[in-house]
Amino acid sequence: MRLRPIRLLGAALSVLFASGLVHPASAQFDPRRGPPGCVPASERTMEVGCYILVSDPLGELPAAPLHWHLDSYPSRAAAEAAKGARGTVVEALGQVWLMTIAEAGWRAPGGEHVAEIGPLSVKEGISYTAAYMEAIMFPGAETGVHRHPGPEALYPLSGEECMETPEGKFIGVPEGKPVIVPADTPHKLTITGTEKRRSLALVLHDSAQPWAIRTHDHGWMPKGLCKAS
Repeated sequence: MRLRPIRLLGAALSVLFASGLVHPASAQFDPRRGPPGCVPASERTMEVGCYILVSDPLGELPAAPLHWHLDSYPSRAAAEAAKGARGTVVEALGQVWLMTIAEAGWRAPGGEHVAEIGPLSVKEGISYTAAYMEAIMFPGAETGVHRHPGPEALYPLSGEECMETPEGKFIGVPEGKPVIVPADTPHKLTITGTEKRRSLALVLHDSAQPWAIRTHDHGWMPKGLCKAS
């Protein structure tokens, strides 16, 4: 991928300041993490960082327990041909993915079914947007405390990630149990282990609200349970 000049980093930070997710005092560049927060993929300037690839409005969702299905395809055309309701084609981490929000046991035609992550708890009468991201970070990188108006799910392809919430810490590794954070739960992510972390992420959020909210309104502060190795 051909990346734009570094001057676009300033524009990306301006967007994050306006959203309230990043404040100037905390917007310090960390080479292990890349740009603060998650930057739109159109403003990507480097490999390392968190990048929003697609935000796909899905509308109101069924009351049945839902899962995030990941299917890999050899080409974008093949993934598009297999796409059904609430499906989104995403190119991330060197692969073509069909990402679908559907019931447990649902399967897309063709391709390779890689994962089924859930359940994801949503509310009736709310229109949702699926924000899909990829993140490449090194051990020691961390986020600030924030929350989402909907569930978040992480699927690491390499490396190790540690999520701290008021309920404790949760470790995500390839082939392990995925990390899922319920809606409106304050949390902080730290990259642990010894390898570069490459991960896919979903935030299934209320379309009427920002996808992420930097917050201390729950009165919660992390205890430092996630320590980089």
